[in-house]
Amino acid sequence: MAFFEVHGGARLKGDIFPQGAKNEALQVICACLLTPQKVTIYNVPEIIDVLNLIEILKLLGVEVDKIKEGVYSFTAKNIDLDMLLSDIYKKKAARLRGSIMVIGPLLARFGKGFVPRPGGDMIGRRRLDTHFQGFINLGAKFHFDPNDNFFSIEADKLTGTNMLLDEASVTGTANIVMAAVMAKGITTIYNAACEPYIQQLCKMLNSMGAQISGLASNLLTISGVDQLNGCAHYILPDMIEVGSFIGLAAMTQSSIRIKDVSVENLGIIPSAFRRLGIQLEIQGDDIFIPEQEEYEIDTFIDGSIMTIADAPWPGLTPDLLSVFLVIATQAKGSVLIHQKMFESRLFFVDKLIDMGAQIILCDPHRATVIGLNNRFRLRPTNMSSPDIRAGVALLIAALSAQGKSIIHNIEQIDRGYANIDARLNLLGANIKRFD
Repeated sequence: MAFFEVHGGARLKGDIFPQGAKNEALQVICACLLTPQKVTIYNVPEIIDVLNLIEILKLLGVEVDKIKEGVYSFTAKNIDLDMLLSDIYKKKAARLRGSIMVIGPLLARFGKGFVPRPGGDMIGRRRLDTHFQGFINLGAKFHFDPNDNFFSIEADKLTGTNMLLDEASVTGTANIVMAAVMAKGITTIYNAACEPYIQQLCKMLNSMGAQISGLASNLLTISGVDQLNGCAHYILPDMIEVGSFIGLAAMTQSSIRIKDVSVENLGIIPSAFRRLGIQLEIQGDDIFIPEQEEYEIDTFIDGSIMTIADAPWPGLTPDLLSVFLVIATQAKGSVLIHQKMFESRLFFVDKLIDMGAQIILCDPHRATVIGLNNRFRLRPTNMSSPDIRAGVALLIAALSAQGKSIIHNIEQIDRGYANIDARLNLLGANIKRFD
């Protein structure tokens, strides 16, 4: 197991570029299965989860060409459907939650799709009912084998229909949209997720010949087409990484400029950080965070404690709540962090408490943070990364603590952040990787 040795306490300074968005990359790479023509994708983040998905597509027969760093072409001309039933496919796909999104394109183009129960972060129950109920609504037949945790979905033809999603699932919406683009007739999806990732996927599909309207809303209308063509697509900057860097700058009292962030696609993320008292300046398409000796959490207008909670887009993404929780530990004031979506995502707070943070875990979904206002710095410690987002939050905590911290299981961080140690070291951090 690889680990980081982090010597914290230094103030960082400089410019940093966010990587391509992980969540968008997983969707648009799966969409390449919808056409036999070449699809070129730019700004691909070369992180473990994305590279594992590319390996799965290669296994299925997709021709993948790495043109240069971050630029790949995909040609899904000769797909080996028998490989879907092989042990090696089951093993690789089971390790990656994003593998679930190969089913929608395969069902649309070939009338069948198979996938093992996918893995991913251990952050609580993450059901897949939305995906498969959407496929069933389009006319597919679903089967689950509990003996080997294997899902199968098949359809002689898919027919457009009206459906209401029981949750505004991002991956569920993406999967159903990809299945519906070649269904006969019109499909309307109510309560669809409308994150920029979904908007980007729909724009890409439309450039391939799909007919999708309602982008940026929670009502998508899809007129089925007979086939899709190739295209070129550019992935947005990763909003989660942008938010992580904002939190890092505030927590370490650093001056950092985050370059080319696609401000118009960040939603309320900048204003949510301002509610914690963090100064940030939007300069063109950059975000500049100046050095701050302290930052004070806002309150509600009646003076009661502020609540930061996740919500479906355009609300605050749940992937940033771990970062908000960590940076609140050194703020002036108190805040309630309410993680509504995942019941295990806040369990990493015990590691922060060991470092001296004042946190009350109210229940699996809520934690109250009493800020230390930099009067007492966090203590260095040994810890382990439980998931991608908690892992980078712990890295931020370690960089703010005076002394040496050890973070184990950094493969979790590598799943979502490319070369994070080398990139932060260029800003003045002191992170050593040991394999």
